[in-house]
Amino acid sequence: MTISKTNRLSLVEQVVSQIESLIESGEWEIGNQIPPEMDLIKQFDVSRNTLREAVRSLVYAGLLVTKQGKGTFVRSSSVLGVAIQRRIQQSGILETLEVRHALEREAAQLAAIRRDKDDIEQLRTHIATCHDAAEAKDSQAYEEADIQLHKAIIEASHNSLLIDLYEHMADSLHASIHQIVEMSSDANLHLNIHCSLVDAIIEQDEERAVETVNEYIAQFKKSLI
Repeated sequence: MTISKTNRLSLVEQVVSQIESLIESGEWEIGNQIPPEMDLIKQFDVSRNTLREAVRSLVYAGLLVTKQGKGTFVRSSSVLGVAIQRRIQQSGILETLEVRHALEREAAQLAAIRRDKDDIEQLRTHIATCHDAAEAKDSQAYEEADIQLHKAIIEASHNSLLIDLYEHMADSLHASIHQIVEMSSDANLHLNIHCSLVDAIIEQDEERAVETVNEYIAQFKKSLI
């Protein structure tokens, strides 16, 4: 087998790598505008052309997005996240729902085993917010609370790879939540199932947690028919 000689990274590649690290570490958060061009030129000690080429590369990769008249913003935390989001956008809601089912079923089971006091507090907080939004008949607030509840369940799994994977898929998965909530004919049923899920996780009832996820995914599928 022929092994090629390794090449030193170009200045552009070095800047790209450093920016990726800033994004992945959370120092540059998703949705936030990146620092001014002159600040970055000084920070990376490169020319304007080198910086602009690096930024263009990251825009093309999908980590950054340029908004005309506003600037450049962080779009995704990793190239993997962008690839997954693009793939999900090519899928129908049923396929997306099936992926949610697989991830959330596993997360619910792990959460029922591993949840701690902080997780329990977060779960109770978010389910209470869901309840308040449902009573107020505020669908937008309910969707946001529902998203935060699902994130809390994923976090309670204490599986870093599962958490990262779900986070990369979050935007596209949450778009499906909006469609499902809009189509749901019984908001109380939706809330009651989630209350049951939270109770099962808190009580460390793995079997009931999994059954509850199966139940609400089945209800969602029924709403699609």
